[in-house]
Amino acid sequence: MPDAAMPKETAVYTHGHHESVLRSHRWRTAANSAGYLLGELRPGMAVLDVGCGPGTITADLAALVAPGRVTAVDTGTGILEQAAAVAAERGLENVEFAVADVHALDFPDDSFDVVHAHQVLQHVGDPVQALREMRRVCRPGGVVAARDSDYAAMAWFPEAPGLSEWQEVYRRVARANGGEPDAGRMLLSWARQAGFTDITPTAAAWCFATRRPVPGGAGCGRTVRRTRSTPSWRYGAAMRAPSS
Repeated sequence: MPDAAMPKETAVYTHGHHESVLRSHRWRTAANSAGYLLGELRPGMAVLDVGCGPGTITADLAALVAPGRVTAVDTGTGILEQAAAVAAERGLENVEFAVADVHALDFPDDSFDVVHAHQVLQHVGDPVQALREMRRVCRPGGVVAARDSDYAAMAWFPEAPGLSEWQEVYRRVARANGGEPDAGRMLLSWARQAGFTDITPTAAAWCFATRRPVPGGAGCGRTVRRTRSTPSWRYGAAMRAPSS
């Protein structure tokens, strides 16, 4: 299979696959990150997991729908190899992995009972087209589920200038890369534009109120370092890489 899918609508994946990012993504499970979907899953279903990343949510979905099957797709073979390793470690044999572009999925119409995308639409060039494709490959009466962050809605107290600057830089760079960092608030509108009529919108929030490492650890530092290779000064903001 090819090393990477060639997207129809160009966007750069701002987060990348640095270890600090993957550490955050491996923390995700179906229970803590896809609760909106769990009530829809049944044994024997066929599920498409779009943008599966390192595969921890994918593995949970496979366990929940067995003996049904999960097809997990992402844009490059490297991350899919990591996802396949997670499934193998858990002894799951009902998962297959493939390189794919969500703007033009290589599956026939009506192929899946559930089509799922967690934290994906914020990174794609045309989220409405992506949702149209997800709808196309979902069987009549099936479920298309998507969840995305809203970076502008993130808040903290006491005020932390460094975090506020990181938030501003990330949002500028993500948009310059063709994504939409505040995608969460736009999902309902995008779904309607994609032709969905039976829509159940939900919202959730994380609250970190104790002194502990947050998932990802050095994720903010990674964002800052990535701005050094992305010419963020073109977008009105730049930050120094941390000295440590």
